[in-house]
Amino acid sequence: MVNKAPEIIVTGDVNLNLLFWQKEATIDNNLNYKLYPNVSRRYEEGGALLLSKLVSLATELDVSSPSLKDENLSSVENILVSVLQLNKFTADDSQNKNKVYRVEEFSGYYIEGSEEPRAFSLVNDNEDAKIVVLDDNNNGFNSNEDVWPLAIKESDKTPTILYKTNKIDFNNKLWMHIEKKHLKNTVVIINAEDLRAKGVNISKGLSWEKTALDFVWQMKNNPRLKHLSECTNLIIPFGLEGVIYYHKELNAESKLYFLTDQFEGGFIKEDSGKMYGLTSCFVAGLVKAIVNNQNEEELPDLIDEGIRLGMVSAQRYFINGFGSDIENYKYSNESLFKYNENDFSEYIQDVKIKDSSNPNCQSCWYIIKDKSSTNLEEIAYEIVKKGENSALKYIPIAKFRNLKTVDRTEIEAYRSIKNLIAEYISKENTVRPLSIAVFGTPGSGKSFGVTEVAASIAPNLIEKIDFNLSQFQSINDLIAAFHKVRDIALNGKLPLVFFDEFDSSFGESLGWLKYFLAPMQDGIFREGDSLHPIGKAIFVFAGGTSSTYESFCGEDIKDKDKIELFEKSFKNAKGPDFVSRLRGYVNILGPNQTDKDWDQLFVIRRAMLLRSLLVRKTPYLINDNGEAQVDNGIIRALLKVSKFKHESRSMEAILEMSMLSGVKKWEQSYLPSQNQLKLHVDEQEFYHYMMFDEFFSEKTNNLSEYILNRYKKMYLENGEINIDSDDMMLHNYIQKWIIEQIKNIPQILHKDNYELNSIKDNPKVMKFTEHDLESLAKYQHKIWMKKRKKEGWKYGKEANFKKLIHPSITGWNNLNDNIKNVIKKYIELWPEALVENNLRIEKSDYSCYCEQNDLQ
Repeated sequence: MVNKAPEIIVTGDVNLNLLFWQKEATIDNNLNYKLYPNVSRRYEEGGALLLSKLVSLATELDVSSPSLKDENLSSVENILVSVLQLNKFTADDSQNKNKVYRVEEFSGYYIEGSEEPRAFSLVNDNEDAKIVVLDDNNNGFNSNEDVWPLAIKESDKTPTILYKTNKIDFNNKLWMHIEKKHLKNTVVIINAEDLRAKGVNISKGLSWEKTALDFVWQMKNNPRLKHLSECTNLIIPFGLEGVIYYHKELNAESKLYFLTDQFEGGFIKEDSGKMYGLTSCFVAGLVKAIVNNQNEEELPDLIDEGIRLGMVSAQRYFINGFGSDIENYKYSNESLFKYNENDFSEYIQDVKIKDSSNPNCQSCWYIIKDKSSTNLEEIAYEIVKKGENSALKYIPIAKFRNLKTVDRTEIEAYRSIKNLIAEYISKENTVRPLSIAVFGTPGSGKSFGVTEVAASIAPNLIEKIDFNLSQFQSINDLIAAFHKVRDIALNGKLPLVFFDEFDSSFGESLGWLKYFLAPMQDGIFREGDSLHPIGKAIFVFAGGTSSTYESFCGEDIKDKDKIELFEKSFKNAKGPDFVSRLRGYVNILGPNQTDKDWDQLFVIRRAMLLRSLLVRKTPYLINDNGEAQVDNGIIRALLKVSKFKHESRSMEAILEMSMLSGVKKWEQSYLPSQNQLKLHVDEQEFYHYMMFDEFFSEKTNNLSEYILNRYKKMYLENGEINIDSDDMMLHNYIQKWIIEQIKNIPQILHKDNYELNSIKDNPKVMKFTEHDLESLAKYQHKIWMKKRKKEGWKYGKEANFKKLIHPSITGWNNLNDNIKNVIKKYIELWPEALVENNLRIEKSDYSCYCEQNDLQ
């Protein structure tokens, strides 16, 4: 197709890429040089020239851009040339063994002629262009106004500008011009790595929550980001795995887009090579979305779609590389920008980033809570019944071999340890061990977690060995342990050494610490007059008496006198010297709740542990559809019981103690006796949760009678609410509805993080907040309407019970105030009615401290 005046302009800094790669040697007896690998080379257009090709490919439209069409690429003067060595790498992580060419090494730049790179003018410029894409790498284009597009120089033109850059100071002529004339219609794209390179402290690859919150804080508080914070539209790609979109006019709202199965840096493995042009490919996908819908939607909506398209395109671009046949490779792979909804409907998720100046509130933000329309208990139930892939398909999951977690605290701790271990392994001349501490209650899985993390990095290199210091009788036992570690290292393996109960006493409190100082610091141990090098090793110190790092260091002590005593004792035991040699630590959370105010995800950890145990130990209880055949009461009790006495070992023990051989479903009758359950849980509490459905069913008649009587008094005697009705049919129907809906009370309360507990006396009756009353009433109406629709009811302005027509068969927002008030008044009766029947409404443990305060 030919357009005399293209509506898309792509320009900016131009460079060439000089690619080198080796071809296989060919045996030729006549020519000796053919015994050696043959090096081939080729020039490829880069910078704005590459971007223009990708934009044209994505939009299937002509693009106005600079051109080197009439020049010999090998002899272009005053142009920047980057030199890159290519090699073959596996195409992707699947079973596909095909290899493609990617960049193995970037050798540097050179320029022929002048030291100043040449600025290229546009071919076929158009002052009426609708979209202008600028590729500013700070190599001269931004200071040369003569080569800028007419569409941005003319003051009366308002094209959509996509400004791709790697700078954050914005003190160049181009940006100052855009800021003055076109800021509102400009989208700025800058990579997270470019921000970090300029000293902006944003965490990488720990958790998406941490990265997103760091970004929001930096935008608010870092003076170096002042210009960025003024951008109307700002897009920050975080590798190929995530993007943050900041929109100033939407109350400076930021949205995170992320891959559910990857964290930043996870898509491109260390041994898979690199590719230039990834951000250009992302921008091309962005342009495609804006072009295709330009006259129909607002720019933020187009950007939303464009980010998804761009992420998928950039990932495909990397996977494809330069192809398997580089001799015939061209940038004409149209599949890069061909999409269907399945390409990113579940694969790429988005969430609004929590914006709070309260650091405590930031620490308890979890994507799993924002991305789910159900509460944590319902998610946990779904995990047990159907598995993580079904229940958590929209949630970031960290996987380290057989270890899976969605708990942000655990993800950040484990990934920190993984980064430490990976960095340690990559260093060749390290002489001292890498020392890590891990804390947790007995049975919480201290050894399992760190072992899986280490093995996920180098499974064939690492060899695990365990020592329990509480069983050592003398220093000679420790020396013998060091010799075993040394032997593993001498055999070419990397010892992963667990020193269990390292904080146990040996002559005195923390008596073993001083004997580890020299091995940790210098990588040697003493035996008599001899010094022995240990070699490369990973020391993991697992706490036995301290369940957290904070308790080990005394940070949780509040009393001043006790603090002074602890510090003196800790110092005498060489505690500070020991801690200074640690390079990281992990607090293993386990299935028990560690803190009622902040630990909200314990029920999810329990669910994932229970599902894992069912799959590994009783696979016959998982049917062909992947659903666990377990009684709902048993699941409820295992998820809600306040404490497992021996952490994960107790959950495993309950499963093993049940009589499940040859059965198809885990029924309540197969559980061990209450006396046996007592070994691992509070058996009375366990049975209460397990039998709750039956227990509540016994109360429904009394509850119905109580609420019905209060209802009659409210409407017939006091006439509090006016119901428009010509006869008593509506009144009779509402009585029937009340009785029918009583059984849904626990389900509706769970939706708003409330639960029911048994009581012996009658406490003060709680009162719902307006916020909760509205939420509960809305959900109550949703359940009621769903059942009515199944019965054949339809909406009508006037109620007709014979024809099954009623004005309430509509969404909550469409109901009139009288009907809404009826539902709310009904729900307001619950607390009093439940107390009269020895039941109390309480906030569940799944609300964090901030949420509980917000509701007060």
